[in-house]
Amino acid sequence: PSFDISHLAYSPSQLLYAQVKRGLDIIAVIATLPLTVLITALVGLYLFVLDGYPVIFVQIRRGFGGRRFRMYKFRTMYKGTAGGATSVSDKRVMPGCLLIRKLRLDELPQLYNILRGDMSLIGPRPEAIDLSRKYEKAIPEYTYRSLVLPGITGWAQVNSGYTSNPDEALIKLSHDLYYIKHLSFDL
Repeated sequence: PSFDISHLAYSPSQLLYAQVKRGLDIIAVIATLPLTVLITALVGLYLFVLDGYPVIFVQIRRGFGGRRFRMYKFRTMYKGTAGGATSVSDKRVMPGCLLIRKLRLDELPQLYNILRGDMSLIGPRPEAIDLSRKYEKAIPEYTYRSLVLPGITGWAQVNSGYTSNPDEALIKLSHDLYYIKHLSFDL
């Protein structure tokens, strides 16, 4: 992607959005708590019945400014299975958890990451440290994703979904950089 950080200049409305975005994230999380707590409890109980504790998966991810943080997700794979990309017929995924993943209910624990200030509702999706290193070596502009807080969802997720190789990461990166450049209420 063609992105020169020296050309990044926000308009007054973009600066206003950047200033109030954190407050909007907190308000949104608190306003949705009655629903999200109920859904979180149901998903957690379902996962516990399937495969016991822990129901939460914790992974170190790279966030704002390249800082590392602990990102929380519901564990949708059986205990003791190795990580990596999943496929539709992946035997590591517990019954019913493909639907949980498809509906992104496994991301609900990240609302805690938002309250902690590690993440935002909207922003570039944080990658695992090893994957970030791999993409940064292949695509030098990849580090620019850390100019804003990572998000539970973002422009790249809406437009390109998951990635599994550097070519797909480049497409996703172009969407992330578009978001960073055009950061605004309407986007």
